[in-house]
Parts: sequence; C-alpha cells; structure tokens
Amino acid sequence: MRMSKPSWNLKFTDFLSLAVLLIGAFIVLLPLFVVFLTSLAPAGVTAEGLAKNNWTLANYRDAWQRGKFLLAFANSTLVAIAVTGFQIVTSALAGYALARLKFRGRQALLLIVIATLVIPFQLLVIPVFLVLKWGHLINTYGALILPTAVNGFGIFLLRQYFQTIPVELEEAATIDGANRWQILWRVMLPLARPALVTLFLFTFIGEWNDLFKPLVFTTRPELKTVQLALAEFQEQFTNNWPLMMAAVTIATVPVMLLFLIGQRQFIRGIATTGIKN
Repeated sequence: MRMSKPSWNLKFTDFLSLAVLLIGAFIVLLPLFVVFLTSLAPAGVTAEGLAKNNWTLANYRDAWQRGKFLLAFANSTLVAIAVTGFQIVTSALAGYALARLKFRGRQALLLIVIATLVIPFQLLVIPVFLVLKWGHLINTYGALILPTAVNGFGIFLLRQYFQTIPVELEEAATIDGANRWQILWRVMLPLARPALVTLFLFTFIGEWNDLFKPLVFTTRPELKTVQLALAEFQEQFTNNWPLMMAAVTIATVPVMLLFLIGQRQFIRGIATTGIKN
C-alpha cells in the first residue's frame, strides 16, 4: 500500500506561513520598538548608555506636562466620539435605505456616494470653510465635528453588509408586526455588528490622527487636539529626540489599545453573526 505525505506538505506550508508572518510582524513592529526605546533614553545618552539599561520614564512626564496633552486628549476624545457617533447613525440610515428601499434614483444616489470616496477632503476645504464661517462655527467644536459627520465609506460599507443579510429575516419581523425602524434597530443593526465595529475603528482612529481640520478651522488654544499639540511640540523640541519620541508614544498608545480591543470585538462579532442552518 502506497503511503502519501500530505501532512508533511501541510507542516511545511504552515512553517512557511509562520515565517512570513513573523518577518512581516518584525518589519512593522521594529519602528515602534525604536520609537519606544528612544523615548526611554535620558538626554544626551548614546546607544551604549541604553545598552547598559540606563533608561528613564522622565521623558513621558516632561512631554505630558510641556505638551499640555491632558486638554488635547480631552478634545480629541470628544471630537472622535462625536464624529464616530454621527457617522454610525447616518451610515446606518443611508446604508439601509440604499440596500433595502426601492425608490427612483437609488442607483444614481449610490454612484454619487461612491464618487465622494475619490474626492480628497483638502479639495473641499474652501467651501467647507465658507459654510462654517457663514454658520459662525469657526473656532468651535462644530468646526471639528460637522465636516466629517457623514462619510461615503461608512454608507457604502453598511449598504454592502446589509445586502448580505437575508431578506427572510425582515419578512419574518414584518409578519410579527415590526415596522421599518424596528427592523433596522432590532434586526439589521445587531447582525451588522462586525461592520459597525469596523466603521467605529476606522472613524475613531482617523479622527484621532487628523491634523488638517484643527489646523485650518481652529486657532483657539483650548480647542487643541492631540495631533496639533504633537505638531507644536515637535517644533519646540526639534533636537530632543527622546522627548519627541515620548510624545509620539503618548499620542499613539490610545489608538493602538483601542484597535486591539476592537479587533477582538470584530472577531467575536463575525463568529456570532449570521444564520445557522
């Protein structure tokens, strides 16, 4: 009887995949490791000093105090949560309408939504600025929230995900007496949790890392966000690399933690969502 060796091929394939993933992880994490290691270096210490474990956390304390990151963190958190909430609501409503409702011009409206994805926000800065000025919103939280309260990516993402949900579920809910709002709230949104988590992560991280809106639409120091505070901090301490790397780490850690938490929720959502035969 002839013996086959599929298990050896499978093991080699797994080993090769693991090696590629480890190399990729090393390439991605190496810059982060260098940034973190540099942030622990005392001022004027060379690489030999770091090799002797001459590390300190004083840079984080100094960067936090000199950069006034407490106010910046509060502003960025408020803006990111507000924009994320608006986008989830508007994307869910518009995405469900484009996926399920039958009305004239639906395909044309969908094409317009998709077309907005290729238009950079920087091209719209002048009309957006004029609208905000007309509404007396310059130098307010509204200038940081309203311009990105609606996003074509979120609408298209939820529209595509809603289309993967069987219509039979909505028909069953309709037979039970549910209206459109109840179907959306109690049936569609719970099943679209993976898409909602994905939209939440993309939007929150994008708003947290946004420098353009605070730079153009605000001049008041009390509206300073994390990225604007980080940019001003880098201008003041150009030659102090350990202090700058500490500031970069402070601004980066929250979104990294949020992504890790959201990734777990995303995987859990995929595993528990759908119809079981």
